Parts: sequence; structure tokens; C-alpha cells
Amino acid sequence: MSHKEGNLEAPTRHPLDWKSEDFYSPEALDKEMERVFDICHGCRRCVSLCGSFPTLFDLIDNSTTLEVDGVDKKNFWQVVDQCYLCDVCYMTKCPYTPPHPWNLDFPHLMLRAKAVKFKNGDVPLRDKFLSNTDGLGMFSGIPIVTKTVNAVNKTKVARSLLESAMGIDQDAWLPQFADQKFRSGAASSLRFPVRDGTLTPGKVAVYSTCYVNYNEPGIGHDLLAILKHNEIPYVLVEKEVCCGMPKLEQGDLAGVEEKKNINVPHLAKLAKDGYAILTAIPSCTLMYKQELPLMFPDDVDTQLVKDAMWDPFEYFISRNRDGLLKIDFKQSLGNVSYHIPCHSRVQNVGRKTAETLQLVPDTTLNIVERCSGHAGTFGVKKEFHATAMKIGKPVFKAMANNEPDYISSDCQLAAHHIVQGMDEVGLKKTEMAHPLSLLRKAYNI
Repeated sequence: MSHKEGNLEAPTRHPLDWKSEDFYSPEALDKEMERVFDICHGCRRCVSLCGSFPTLFDLIDNSTTLEVDGVDKKNFWQVVDQCYLCDVCYMTKCPYTPPHPWNLDFPHLMLRAKAVKFKNGDVPLRDKFLSNTDGLGMFSGIPIVTKTVNAVNKTKVARSLLESAMGIDQDAWLPQFADQKFRSGAASSLRFPVRDGTLTPGKVAVYSTCYVNYNEPGIGHDLLAILKHNEIPYVLVEKEVCCGMPKLEQGDLAGVEEKKNINVPHLAKLAKDGYAILTAIPSCTLMYKQELPLMFPDDVDTQLVKDAMWDPFEYFISRNRDGLLKIDFKQSLGNVSYHIPCHSRVQNVGRKTAETLQLVPDTTLNIVERCSGHAGTFGVKKEFHATAMKIGKPVFKAMANNEPDYISSDCQLAAHHIVQGMDEVGLKKTEMAHPLSLLRKAYNI
């Protein structure tokens, strides 16, 4: 294979050497960015994915040399700031990923740059605030507090002040806090017998995630109802904090390690005891399946958790192949516009949510496989909200096809972003429901 030919093998990932001194060297970082950006300039396959690539190519095309060497290196940071680590360029577009000799990993190069930026203290307070999901979760679970905070966050005055003080766009959708946390309102249940001799684990541990625990606990309760209906015994993870993805997006790798040191011992014990660990938010699943194992390749417990971690619908389809998933659906779902979020796509498990929903009789899926543009905290920031809406515009239009009865995405943040975008471009309002909520509705439980 010549170097100019694309990689024909499945992309592989090298461990992240984030504790070495060279990883944080500005000179080494500039050299690697120049090398990778030059390869991207000669390819340009990823131009439609996000803002990073158009920004890079505009910088090159407007330079004196029309090559990367004509771009002032301080402008490389414009490219970095547009990357929200969706990973799609690596997993679906780039022909030069390892084992290709050019060894190109654009997302992890951007992560390295963000880590250098964070270490140098160049990350604004707003970004640290948004990434502290456990701290923000303090508002959740106290009814009088949540009602007050949620009400204030809906006022134009408060949102204007929030934009001025924190740079959080006043027009961006923000999640509300729940009156009762998921973990407070849910109980472990092992009343069903554990089935032996199955290919998939016959018992489940539920890692609720920050979003389900603090913001939309109903999604977690829908998952528990589905598990109960299918007589799958489950427990809640004994203790959990944020998976660390928000910290990762800011380049706070030491912060990621702190979260990992709390979570992994509890999760590893469950993995050793034969549990399948389910998370309802794709970004959290991806964190344990990919990012933490690459950050801690020699940590045995982290690798055990990786092997035990499942997307819920990946698990349901595996159970169905074992003949153990109930398909006694009582209610059709009609026309569903289903969006596959980036952090689901890059897990390489296939369209498992779509496969599950298509088991429901008289249900038609309009599947949209493209980035919504929200990307965690990216879409709420003042400087990026308009870009997030622009990236999502093709998704907003595609989701309106076939006059759907429901709008759905595994990523609830993306779903809210899509509904807001559809409304802003004048498309018909449609009920939004998480795929787990739809599956529960189909069971009529």
C-alpha cells in the first residue's frame, strides 16, 4: 500500500500518551498539527463534518503560500476551538488512520491541543462551569430550588444576564433540573431469576449518567420498566459520578482521571460479577468503551469495564438474538424520525436502536445519520451557537420528512437541539421522545 492510498483496514486507536512531557510541549504540538493539517489539506474529505475543517481550509486558501506553511501557527487554535470531539472524521471519513503509515488521528490531536490549552490556564471559567455536571447537579432533587432555577432560566432577563456574564447563548436550549433525582427515585431489583446459559449477560447494572440522574430521570425509569418487563434482573451502580466526558471535551485530563478513580472500582466489581453495564447516554457509553481505555491502557479494571459496557439497544438486540427479548408489543409508534448521534455511530455497534424499534409492528422509521451540531456544551456557547444551528440545519429538515409522529435520538441533548432547530426554520412541531421512552410506550407498560 502506497502512502497516498487510503487505509483499507479497520481504523485502530493508539493509547493516549497524555502523561508524557512531550504531549504538552507547544513546539511538538505545533509540529504535529502542521503535519496533520497538511495531510487534511491534500484530502479535504471531511469538509462537511464540522467547523474545524472549513476553518482550516479557509486559513490555508487565504494564506500567502496557499499551503499550511503560510498559516500563522497561532491561528491553528481556531481549528481546535471548532472541534467538539465527535470522532466521526476518524471513524467514518479519514483514509489515513492507523494502521496507515501516516498515522492520522485528528480528534485525539485536537484533544491534545485542548489539554495543552487547559494546562496553560487558557480555558474560560464558563467552560469549567459547564463541565462540572456533578456540581450543577446540586440544584436537582430539591423541588423548591429546581422550580425556582428552572423558572428563572426561562426568563429573557436571566438568559440575557447569563449570556453577558458567562457567554452562554440566550437563545440556546438549556436542560431543566429534575424535582427528584433518578437514583433517589429508583430501586435495585433482583427479584427475577438470572437465566443461565445465555450468550448475553443475564443481569444488568444501570449507570444512570449525570443527565438522566439530574435532568431527565424519566429516561432511566423507562429503562428500568423495560428491564422489568423482560424479566432481566438489575441493580443500580452503588456509587457514581460523572463519566468525565465534559472534562475530556475541555482538555481537563487530570479531572477525567479523578472521575475515573471514583467510578471504575465500582463498575469493575460489577463486571467481575458478570453484569452487563448499561448507560442511557451514548457519550457516557463511549467514554468507558473508548476514551478511558485509551487513556489508561494498562489499567486492568478499566479494560474490564470496557468489555462489560453496553448501549441499551445493543443489549436488547443481543438478547433478541438469544430468543430472550419479549416482542409482545401492544402499541405501534407510527412514523418515527430517528436521529443517530455521533457518539452512537462511532461505537461501531451498528444501528441497534433502529433495529429494536423496527421490531414494533406498524412502525416506520425515518433514519437520519448526521451530526445535529449540539455536541454537549458546544451548542450553548455564545460564540458557537449559530454554528451549531448551521451544522444541524440539514438534520432539522431531514427529521421533518414523512410527517413524523415522534422525533427521537439516543442523545437527548441532540433531540432538544433538533426540535429547537425545526421550530426556528418553521417546520411542524412534533412530539419528542427518547428511544427508551418509545420502546416502553410500545410495550404499553
